[in-house]
Amino acid sequence: MDGSPNGRIKCSLDNWVGKVYLIPRTEIHRSKNRSELNQTGVYLLFGNDTESGEELLYVGQARERKNGNGVLARVAEHLGEEKLDYFTHSILIIDSDNSFGPTEISYLENAFYQHALVADRVRAVNSNDPSPGNVTEEKKAALDEFIANAKIPIGSLGYRVFDAVDDAKVIAPESPALSPKVEPLLYLKAAGACGTGRQTNDGFVILAGATLREGLTESAPESVKKNRQRFADRVSADHKLLRDTLFTSPSTASSFLIGASTSGKTSWKNSDGVTLRALEQAELGSTNSS
Repeated sequence: MDGSPNGRIKCSLDNWVGKVYLIPRTEIHRSKNRSELNQTGVYLLFGNDTESGEELLYVGQARERKNGNGVLARVAEHLGEEKLDYFTHSILIIDSDNSFGPTEISYLENAFYQHALVADRVRAVNSNDPSPGNVTEEKKAALDEFIANAKIPIGSLGYRVFDAVDDAKVIAPESPALSPKVEPLLYLKAAGACGTGRQTNDGFVILAGATLREGLTESAPESVKKNRQRFADRVSADHKLLRDTLFTSPSTASSFLIGASTSGKTSWKNSDGVTLRALEQAELGSTNSS
């Protein structure tokens, strides 16, 4: 919208009534001339915890008011709230027909919030669960289709907060060609730790049920200590990982389990004991030969 990829972005899809706007915090007031953002809509506020670096998300909704204000004005009101100081970017979701009433918008707000909780990529900071409203079976089907379409531009903007961290658990779209490529399972067993995981487009996911080594080595880097603290609520008293957890790399994942600085390329192996490094080299050689 401003001739810059770092500025405001408007997204749409052919044959879809919805519109998705990415508005940086610094551009919210400058966007007041966008009349379509004065209507009813759902909004997502993104940012990071200043201490842990964890990505945070707030989901909200706003209805068009008698004074002409709507979803953008509601986001602007959050600029003065200390508890939402973290957010740097907002995503606003509207429909071009401005046809959402109180029931529909409540359903959408709740659904986006619940999808984010299930995906478990970020920490939702809503103080209360949004009300789901009471929609008919027919309206629910239409709204669920709207949500599925909205996820496409939201994900394309780099916010995959509604996608499962394990590609094998992503709901397959109607077209098989659009299904994500699922990498093979890899295994780790060393220094009292063991676990199963796989590479994804976003990094490396350790699957629930993995066992962490108790404690850390004296030479464990600060990054390992921070990850142990960050995901402490995902680890049981007997050191079991309770939920699928995404890391930025295989090494970050293996270091988390072992509690020391490790090489993920050698720590993770397939069922035949072949290391991730050897698997990647073999795949590269196969590609080059073809």
